[in-house]
Amino acid sequence: MLGRYQSVVYTSPMPDCDVLIIGAGAAGLMCAAEAHKRGRRVVVLESAAKVAGKIRISGGGRANFTNLHASPADFISDNPHFCVSALKRYTPYDFIDLVEAYGIAYHERKHGQLFCDDSAAQIIDMLLAEADGVQIRTSTQARHISKDGDRFHVETDWNTFDAEALVIATGGPSIPKMGASGFGYDVARQFGLNVIETRPGLVPLTFDAALLGDLKDLAGVSVDATVTLGRVSFTEALLFTHRGLSGPAILQISSYWRGGDEITIDLMPGVDAFDWLKAAKSEQPKKEVSNALAQVLPKRLATMLAAGANCDTRLAETPDKALRALADQINAWRVLPNGTEGLRTAEVTVGGVDTRELSSKTMQANSVPGLYFIGEAVDVTGHLGGFNFQWAWASGHACGQVA
Repeated sequence: MLGRYQSVVYTSPMPDCDVLIIGAGAAGLMCAAEAHKRGRRVVVLESAAKVAGKIRISGGGRANFTNLHASPADFISDNPHFCVSALKRYTPYDFIDLVEAYGIAYHERKHGQLFCDDSAAQIIDMLLAEADGVQIRTSTQARHISKDGDRFHVETDWNTFDAEALVIATGGPSIPKMGASGFGYDVARQFGLNVIETRPGLVPLTFDAALLGDLKDLAGVSVDATVTLGRVSFTEALLFTHRGLSGPAILQISSYWRGGDEITIDLMPGVDAFDWLKAAKSEQPKKEVSNALAQVLPKRLATMLAAGANCDTRLAETPDKALRALADQINAWRVLPNGTEGLRTAEVTVGGVDTRELSSKTMQANSVPGLYFIGEAVDVTGHLGGFNFQWAWASGHACGQVA
């Protein structure tokens, strides 16, 4: 069983270090471990009281730590080829080998998602064990960064640190109650790097008052659906909420959604709803339309759909034209969200440090030798299901080999 590793508490001035990492999340800890293995003197600063907050809460406390099917196609970026190099050099199987070496039991859920059998804390303990010897200081806020020649100076609320290499692993501003912020973007701009416009990702979508009024009886209803925006679509569970829509399918599409975009929802994916209704009309003519639909859809949803299409009658009494209109609502329900629940509940931040400013092999800023950006701070955002952690491992590993 892995022991608990505590952060180092300093009582004397900090000596110079080779690598200073700001952010003790997934990417930062991976980078720290890899750099330390090369004999580098590594210090990690974390503003929160504990390390790896997002790992701790992920997967319902069991850490969806990677995805077997991770590939560049599972990531969003203004520069989609950037992530290829790091993901090829550190794959899900490389991380699985590490997990297995520490005897951590895990299991696969749908779509290649891997979770700990026990607790996300096992992944944190593993990373800290890998980084044993690295100096980690929690509850330490970086206040000012400067560069003098080939050395970086970082003033904190505790001391001033000096390093040859500075790695920004602070993530994005999603879930601010955990201490998340846009600090990494500020550092990038300070050194003249471009930042791609950011927005909440993997976040529930909200509706205006009128649409919420129409759907008020559906809060809590879940159904498998295909949600489409442009050329992108996801087929997973959809959940009606008091504010709009959530569930995996909605979280996935939200990373692509921008204000004013309309989404299309197929509530019976893989089934032609009109053909199904026509068959039901032939086989169960005396059945109410809503009751027939309730055989394949949640009752409350079936009732709302039938009433909305003026099909609150028996199948035998319902004209095919009306059934066609109902089928269109089922297979192609067009919805215009009015927003998202924002960074407060977003699992990730889409956008970030422009990857055209970075080396895809090392994560180093092209114009600022010794400055690196990894993990969520970079404009690389994964789909739901362990992909963002895989990017953290891959980008942290790539940086740790050279920083």
